[in-house]
Amino acid sequence: MRKYLSEIFETLALRLDYLKGINIVFNVPNNQGQGDYSTNAALLLSKIVKKNPREVANEIINSLEYDKNKIEKIEIAGPGFINFFFNKNFIAEIIKEVVYKNESFGRSQKYSSKRALVEFVSANPTGPLTVGHGRNAVIGDTVANMLQWIGYSVDREYYFNNAGRQMRVLGDSVKQRYLQILGNDIEFPEDYYQGEYIKDIAQQLFDEYGDKLAGEDCEGLFKARAEKEIFKDIDKTLKRISIEFNNYFNEHTLYTEGKIEGLLNTLKEKNLSYEKEGAVWLKLTELGNEADKVIVKSTGEPTYRLPDVAYHMNKFERKYDLMVDLFGSDHNATYPDVLAALKALNYDTDKVKVLIHQFVTIMSGGEVVKMSTRKANYITLDELIDEVGSDVVRYFFIMRSIASHLNFDLDIAKKQSDENPVFYLQYAHARIASILRMVKEQDLKADYENLNLLASDEEQNLLKKLHLFEDEMLYAAENYEAHRIANYLEELAALFHRFYTECRIIGTEKKLAEARIALCIAVQTVMRNGLSILGLNAPDKM
Repeated sequence: MRKYLSEIFETLALRLDYLKGINIVFNVPNNQGQGDYSTNAALLLSKIVKKNPREVANEIINSLEYDKNKIEKIEIAGPGFINFFFNKNFIAEIIKEVVYKNESFGRSQKYSSKRALVEFVSANPTGPLTVGHGRNAVIGDTVANMLQWIGYSVDREYYFNNAGRQMRVLGDSVKQRYLQILGNDIEFPEDYYQGEYIKDIAQQLFDEYGDKLAGEDCEGLFKARAEKEIFKDIDKTLKRISIEFNNYFNEHTLYTEGKIEGLLNTLKEKNLSYEKEGAVWLKLTELGNEADKVIVKSTGEPTYRLPDVAYHMNKFERKYDLMVDLFGSDHNATYPDVLAALKALNYDTDKVKVLIHQFVTIMSGGEVVKMSTRKANYITLDELIDEVGSDVVRYFFIMRSIASHLNFDLDIAKKQSDENPVFYLQYAHARIASILRMVKEQDLKADYENLNLLASDEEQNLLKKLHLFEDEMLYAAENYEAHRIANYLEELAALFHRFYTECRIIGTEKKLAEARIALCIAVQTVMRNGLSILGLNAPDKM
């Protein structure tokens, strides 16, 4: 419906000069009595043409050429809103489009010539993925799905660092546990990695090598084996929630390939850095930021900013049109430094989209379940999946805006009832599958020639919701708002359950029953498409 309005207004702009170049926005009114769509264009244009808004609205309506089989009436409301009421038969025609396009319904080719890189998770291989990593993983994967849905060719990338202090500590953590297995009286350091997985890796090395590694350096086989086993575990965990990466990018290659040294030289040549107290500083104050920041410490060790800038330069070299970075809120105050440096180096930072998500609190019995990423009492993503299942984990992580702190309620997540939003959505899909099995037994089938019979409020509201799917998907993808898709599907499911309660199929006059079957198929298709974007299963039985 919105697409049709846009088309007739584009034609109108050829006749009314003041409409040229104006972006006319059409919204769905909260009150059904105000039409199916409304625009405040006349109010905005009145300032340009210096006329009363209602006068402008009248001029627009009188000049508008439209199909009366599609638009039933147009009204002016209040100070100059234009309300459009669509013909019920035209509204019902959406069913044919949904069924014809099937899995491609709602897709857009708007960005079909564009390439996008979505970088997410990017946890260093120092331990199992936690629930915090889990939210990042699910949001990142869903954003990638959404971008693909609107035409982008998308690469998913995992950025990690297997060098530096963290990895040295990891290697030594394994070595200390190994020495304990050998019978050495070792007091395990408080700030070392404490999880059982460290003991498991140490035991594995002991089983293979016996006591032969006692003199080995911690950064040799101990670190290498830990990295290998932890990455294997990370990959296995991510696959459990249907996440796989195209690329793995090791920060260390930026050093071995001379990218860091080259960047330092470039910053110096462009007078964007200086030395003070033995450290190298980035001139961020000259770039509009509050303070200059250290990029190489006096010890010679770079801060995160230097490799991050070099890494993004590499992304630009790979010719992506869009680069999405997903971080936790602990990066909120730091990523602007990287963007400022890139901009100073003449990179188009409009191509970089940084998404910041808030953290997760796991709740059980109304109490907070405490976590620590190094101690043995943290909650791993695997444990959460074991507890509630992969679909629930994915849905709960994206059902709220990433700007909101997420309370993950285990009690609700475990429920097989309408209280659990995942169950509510999947049950709508399964219920339709059950209906389609039953009507087949009754020798009933979908009829697409009598859709005009779908005239009740329950049917029309469901049909209007189907019309919104493509717009919702495009808006959600362009604004990286996965929760909007979740909200849309919950509203669609609610409208379907209401329709199911009020509108019988079996036992109803055949033509109406078969038109309603067609409606069910269309709703099931849209539900399945939406669930697929979120990475969820669409079960036929529950």
